[in-house]
Amino acid sequence: MESLRRGGERDPGGRARPYFALAALLLLLLLLARQASGHPQCLDFKPPFKPPRPLAFCTQYSDFGCCEAQRDSALLERFYRVTEHLDHAAYAACAGHLQDLLCQECSPYAAHLYDAEDPSTPVKTVPGLCPDYCVQVWQNCRSMFKLLSEDRELLALENNMAKFCRYLALEDADYCFPHLLTNKRLTQNLGLVTADTEGCLQLCLVEIANGLRNPVAMVHANDGTHRFFIAEQVGLVWAYLPDRSRLEKPFLNISEAVLTSPWEGDERGFLGIVFHPKFKFNGKVFVYYSVEVEYEERIRISEFRISPDDMNSVDHRSERIILEIDEPASNHNGGELLFGDDGYLYIFTGDGGMAGDPFGTFGNAQNKSTLLGKVLRINVDNNDHGPLYRIPPDNPFVHEPKARPEIYAYGVRNMWRCSFDRGDPFTKEGKGRLFCGDVGQNKFEEIDLVEKGKNYGWRAREGFSCYDKKLCINSSIDDVLPIYAYPHKMGKSVTGGYVYRGCESPNLNGLYIFGDFMSGCLMSLKENRVTEEWEYNEICMGTGQTCMFPGLINNYYQYIISFAEDEAGELYFMSTGIPSAASPNGVVYKIVDTSRRAPPGKCRIEPLPVKTKSKLVKFVAKEKLIIKTATPRPKLRATTRAPARAKATAEPPRVTTPDWVEQILTLLRNQNRVLMTTVSPRTKAPKPRKGGRTGGRRGQRRKNKPTSAPAQPRNGAVRLMNGNGEGKDRGRVEIFIHGKWGTVCDDLWTSKAATVVCRQLGYAFVIRATKKAEFGEGRSLPILLDDVRCSGRERTLLECPHAEIGKHNCSHKEDAGVICSHEDVTETEQ
Repeated sequence: MESLRRGGERDPGGRARPYFALAALLLLLLLLARQASGHPQCLDFKPPFKPPRPLAFCTQYSDFGCCEAQRDSALLERFYRVTEHLDHAAYAACAGHLQDLLCQECSPYAAHLYDAEDPSTPVKTVPGLCPDYCVQVWQNCRSMFKLLSEDRELLALENNMAKFCRYLALEDADYCFPHLLTNKRLTQNLGLVTADTEGCLQLCLVEIANGLRNPVAMVHANDGTHRFFIAEQVGLVWAYLPDRSRLEKPFLNISEAVLTSPWEGDERGFLGIVFHPKFKFNGKVFVYYSVEVEYEERIRISEFRISPDDMNSVDHRSERIILEIDEPASNHNGGELLFGDDGYLYIFTGDGGMAGDPFGTFGNAQNKSTLLGKVLRINVDNNDHGPLYRIPPDNPFVHEPKARPEIYAYGVRNMWRCSFDRGDPFTKEGKGRLFCGDVGQNKFEEIDLVEKGKNYGWRAREGFSCYDKKLCINSSIDDVLPIYAYPHKMGKSVTGGYVYRGCESPNLNGLYIFGDFMSGCLMSLKENRVTEEWEYNEICMGTGQTCMFPGLINNYYQYIISFAEDEAGELYFMSTGIPSAASPNGVVYKIVDTSRRAPPGKCRIEPLPVKTKSKLVKFVAKEKLIIKTATPRPKLRATTRAPARAKATAEPPRVTTPDWVEQILTLLRNQNRVLMTTVSPRTKAPKPRKGGRTGGRRGQRRKNKPTSAPAQPRNGAVRLMNGNGEGKDRGRVEIFIHGKWGTVCDDLWTSKAATVVCRQLGYAFVIRATKKAEFGEGRSLPILLDDVRCSGRERTLLECPHAEIGKHNCSHKEDAGVICSHEDVTETEQ
C-alpha cells in the first residue's frame, strides 16, 4: 500500500529547485520528529501501566510506570544487598543516588533510559545519566558502581570521569536522568490517551486475520475457548483459535443459499451471526442472510446446531428457518443479530430499500404492521417443540391490534451494527445499553440509544433534521433523537461499534468507538456525566513513535465494514480495500491504546482446550508499521473545489498519514519529472476485474482521420455538455455505457475522478470538479453512475469503484461536471 505523498515542486520556469531545499526539508522533518511527544516504554518493550497498589520502594512510580509490587520488592532487596557493602559515610552520601538509579527500571521511559528500544540490542546495566548529574555521582559515589553493574567496559572507566560519563550518556539527551523528570514534553499528559493538536485520539492496531472477502461480522461463542468466528458476505464462517490460526474447514458454509453478487456495494448476502447465550449447553447458532425464493428477495433468520462430531463445525442439516421477511428492494437489508441480558434475540431490519422509504403513506419504518425498519425482539428458548419463537410478554406493542407483536422499537432506516454495553468492569455502570448506527439518506448519519417502544423518527427525521417535512411537523414530541449525528461531509455510511470494556487498554474504558464505511473515518463518543451529553473525538492512527511497539501497526484499509468484541471484551474492526464480496482484501484489526496498559498478568486468559479435526492454517501478518510524524489534518470547510489529496485504489486504499521518509524519497524521484501529457490509448483490452466485470477502454478522439460513418462510442467514453450543447473544455459529464449515454451523480465526485475524464478528452490538467448540475441538468438521460471513487490513475470512470450501473440515490440536480485545461492554471485565469 502506498502512503499519501506530496510531489516535488518546481519554479515558474519548470526547473527543479536546488537540492539544498531538500536538505532543508529533511532538517525540518527531523526537527518535527524530535518535537513529537515522548514514547513511554518499559524494558519488556510494552507500554507502562498503573500498578494495582502503591509501591513501597520506588514510590514516585506508584501512579504510572513499569513496576508492580513484586518487581518493586526485588529492587528493594537489591538496594539492601548493595548498601551492605557501604560504610556509614558512603551510605549517607550515596543511598539516595542508588535508589534513584535502581528505580529507573520503574520509569515510564525505562526502555529509553537503558537504551533498550530495540529488542535486538543489549540493554544497559545502568540508566543513562545527564552529564551534570553523572559528574556529581562520580565524584561522590563512583565506588558503588562495581556493586551495581557487571559491565566490564564501564568499570574499566571508573577513574576517568569524562569517559565514564560519556559512556553513560544517551544519544537522545532528552531522556537522560534526572532531566527527563522536568521535561514538560515528556511528562505532560503522561499516561493519558495520546491526542494531536486538534484532539484526534491516536491509537494503534494489531493485525488479527487477513485475506477475507468482505468480513461482515466477528463473534465469539462465550464458551471459555476464546475462539472467534469471522463471517464473509458470501456465506462462509471461519473458526479461529486464540493464537490467530484458522481452521481449514469452514465453521459454516451456506454460500449456495446466500443471495449476493460480486458488485461493489451490494448490500445483500450473509449479514449477521450470533451464538446462543447457552451455546455451551445447547449448541445453537443463529444467522441472518439474504435469499431468493421464487424470484422474490427475502431476509432469513435461521437456527443451526453444532455438529455432534466436531465442535468447530455446524451440522448443516440442522437448519430451521425462524423467520423470513420479504424485501421489496435489494438494499437496506439490516443484518444485526444480538442476544440481550434478558436472554431474548434482537433482530435489526432495514426499511425495505430504495430511497426515502417510499412504501405506503408513512413508509415501512413508521408502519407497525410490517417488520421492516424495526428492532424486533423474540424468545427462541425452548423451541425444540412447539412454535419456533415466542413473543416476550413485555414487548411494547403486544396489546396493539394492528401492530406486529415482535416489534421492540421502530422508525429506523437501516441500522448497521449494534451492540450491548457490557458495563463498567467495576461498577457495571452503563450495562445493557443498546447502541446502534443508523445509516442516513441524504444528509446525516446517526448513533442511537435504542429503548423499548421508542420511535426513532425515520422517515420524518434524518439525524436531528426533518426529512419528510409533512411527517416531521406531525410527528410525536416523544420521538427519540440520536445521541450523535454527523453530516455527509464527514462520511456517508455509519458503521456502529462498541463501548470499550476490555482489560488491556484501561484508558479507553467507556469510550464508544465506531466508524464510517465510505470515508474510512474512525470516531468515538464519551458521555459527559455532568451534562449527560456525548462528546465527540476523531480517532487517528498513531504518528511518530506512538505505535513503535512489537507487533503494532498504524494503518488500515478504508472501507470499515463492522466492529466486534472478543470473549475478553477487547475491541476489533473489519475493513477492506475493495468492497466486493468476491475480493479477498478484508482484514481484521484489534484496537490498542499504547498510552497505558493493564498491569502485567491482570488480563491473562486461560482458554479451554479445543479439539480440532481440521487442519490449521497458521496466521501470517501482512501489514506493516508506517513511521510517521504528526501532520495537520485539513479542516472541513464549505468549498466547491475538490480536495487535492487522493485515496489510491490501484491498490486498496488505507487510512494513514504521510511517511516523512517516503516524502523525501518521492521529492528526490520527482526532481526530473515532466508535466502530465496525454498518451495514446491502449488497443489491448484490460484484464477483467474481480467479480467478473471488465473495465471499459479509454475513450478517444481521432484527429484528421475521415470515416465513412460515425462509429458507436466504446463503453466508458465520455463527453462534456454545457447546457443543451457540447462543451469544449468544461461541462456536465456524460458517459456511454452499454449502448446509451447517461449522467454521473456528484456523490463522492472529486478532482481525481475529474482527472480521469479530462485525460480521456485529451486535457493534461483539471481546474475543478463541479457539482450540483453547475452546467445544467441532463434530464433527458438516465443517471448511470453514482458513488464514483477514483484514484486518478484509471483509464475510464468504469475502472473506478462505483455503485451498480443504473443504481443511484440522487437526482439530476446532482449531475457532476468538470473544467479541464491544457495548461496548469487556476480557475481565475481561465
